[in-house]
Amino acid sequence: MLETLSELTPGDFFPTVRRGRLDTLQGNLGYRCNQQCRHCHVNAGPTRKEVMAPAIVDTVLTFIEKTGVPTLDLTGGAPELNPAFRRLVTEARTLGCRVPDRCNLTVLEEPDQADLAEFLAGQQVEVIASLPCYLAENVDAQRGDGVYHKSIRALKRLNELGYGQEQSGLTLTLVYNPGGAYLPPDQARLEADYRCELAGRYGIRFTRLFTLTNMPIARFGSTLLSRGEFDNYMRLLKSAMCPANLDSLMCRSLISIDWRGQVYDCDFNQMLGLPMVTGNRQEIYLTDLSAVDLEDQPVVVADHCYGCAAGQGSSCGGALS
Repeated sequence: MLETLSELTPGDFFPTVRRGRLDTLQGNLGYRCNQQCRHCHVNAGPTRKEVMAPAIVDTVLTFIEKTGVPTLDLTGGAPELNPAFRRLVTEARTLGCRVPDRCNLTVLEEPDQADLAEFLAGQQVEVIASLPCYLAENVDAQRGDGVYHKSIRALKRLNELGYGQEQSGLTLTLVYNPGGAYLPPDQARLEADYRCELAGRYGIRFTRLFTLTNMPIARFGSTLLSRGEFDNYMRLLKSAMCPANLDSLMCRSLISIDWRGQVYDCDFNQMLGLPMVTGNRQEIYLTDLSAVDLEDQPVVVADHCYGCAAGQGSSCGGALS
């Protein structure tokens, strides 16, 4: 698998980006997942063993309490498969944190997760759900046979609990990413298509749609290399660079931590092994950050960052423009 863009030196190509005010702590709870999607930038799957330990979960909660960071964004793998997931969610919500959960939907059908949907609703967790298309053949080709219909069943269950329903307070966000080496279409227009198709076919409702650009790293990067498409895809990202997106890049207001508690400027840098750099420190853990002022600090960048700035832009919160 392509783990690093070895020919790149961080900062040599992409414009300099500096941090603004921190508003999101994104925690990767581990790389174990019940799926193994071909576009996955984490290389997650059922055989991965990395998992955030209870002691690191305690560090996350202490950081939230000390800093008052308003959002704890949980990702993986499938974050729900971490045994400490429910404790982390419950205590973070008690501390007043907004908690989005990046859910692959099929995890709701795992035998040991029978009450997961009810737990998420009870804690008013924001579900950000992967559904890369509204057509079964496209989803199954990207995420595995049978994933589409499992996802539809999960969405119906979430709807029954109030997710995606007006005035319920339960936010259900769907996530689209392209099936190949091209940029996502216009987010607003695609959202309208999703609403029409999912409501018409299944009566499913949702709050909003995010479109994400596939990053040329890890499993997707390896696929591009094997098909001889890597260089063309990088040229596409660079040619579609939109400078207006730079002020809204998620790395300006987010930090990402891995299962060990090491800090990165974003989840993609985490997967490339490009940790946050502050002053002379080349390796920073969450326990080091409570006394560090991150505002105006430079972000570690490389050519993969064009994926976030290309076209309408891409972030964990969808399109930037």
